[in-house]
Amino acid sequence: MANLKEVLAKKTVVGLVLGQILSLLITSTGFSSSELARRGINAPTSQSLANYVMLAIVYGGILIYRKSGLKAKWYYYLLLGLVDVEANYLVVKAYQYTSITSIMLLDCWSIPSVILLTWLFLKTKYRFKKIAGVSICIAGLVLVIFSDVHAADRSQSGSSPIKGDFLVVAGATLYAVSNVSEEFFVKTADRIELMAMLGLFGAIISGIQISILEREELKSIHWSSGALLPYTGFAAAMFLFYSGVPVLLKMSGSTMLNLSLLTSDMWSVLIRIFAYHEKVDWMYFVAFAAVAVGLVVYSGFDKENHGEVVDEVEERSRYLDEEVGGVGSNKSYVAIGSSSSNSSSNSNSNKHESASSSERKTGSGTQIKKI
Repeated sequence: MANLKEVLAKKTVVGLVLGQILSLLITSTGFSSSELARRGINAPTSQSLANYVMLAIVYGGILIYRKSGLKAKWYYYLLLGLVDVEANYLVVKAYQYTSITSIMLLDCWSIPSVILLTWLFLKTKYRFKKIAGVSICIAGLVLVIFSDVHAADRSQSGSSPIKGDFLVVAGATLYAVSNVSEEFFVKTADRIELMAMLGLFGAIISGIQISILEREELKSIHWSSGALLPYTGFAAAMFLFYSGVPVLLKMSGSTMLNLSLLTSDMWSVLIRIFAYHEKVDWMYFVAFAAVAVGLVVYSGFDKENHGEVVDEVEERSRYLDEEVGGVGSNKSYVAIGSSSSNSSSNSNSNKHESASSSERKTGSGTQIKKI
């Protein structure tokens, strides 16, 4: 059983802090999208295009400078780009039909979706303490839902709340697919490669979709300073969010990422209180505390699965190596769990020694897999 020292380990604290930074960034994108929708700008794919272009330029430049080949097949990134673009499109589109509160609440559908996908495809094992942490977080969200039932903004929930809610749930499901796929790539391929290829294919797919669905809408938009500011803010926040997501995925995994984003609703409440001087229900603060406790419970017991993680990540790396025809190009990820990674002519012996070393080092805070 983990003690307080383990819970407050450096990696746990870094994961929690990074998760809340990402939560604040996603909150800012929500307010930007809501402001653009209020101004009558209905171009969800165009909003995300700038983010993909920046990802392609920044991380693509780094990838070209490295002069190294891809560690995963290009068409995997194409599929990931398609899923990610459509997820962004559906959720941003939902702001035209329903309230920001409804969107942030229903977007939490990605959590059970991620848990199911990681269990099915990444073979993640969820122990009781992990499930307890998730349950506490979700309980906090239930409090928010009960509070929102009587909130004033629910009466102004948009032109078509049911349609908006459906778009959010569909988008959240695609977000779950995107998060789990990114977790696989960031742990078996490369973070820079992932961001560069996601930006490239995301920009291409967005460009095609804009020319089909939003060309006329863009012609009618008057880009005044009032509309340009939230658009620029959205693009900048999305770029920073996308840049930070792979770091948290590699450190703690997609379930931890989605649990951290639960607090985005609470951050939006605090912004409404201090920036807009609105009154909110006291249950919001209880919910915020519940989610915070759930995150600590979830992330405080990562060491228990460390011995099981090495074999799983090694298997994923070997699978990706076979796909690209490489010979051990991703083995460096397997060595993270041990204190040293000396070369040996016998690969089977190395695997056994690496797993054994991980089991013996019970004091190590290093972790490859999140759950």
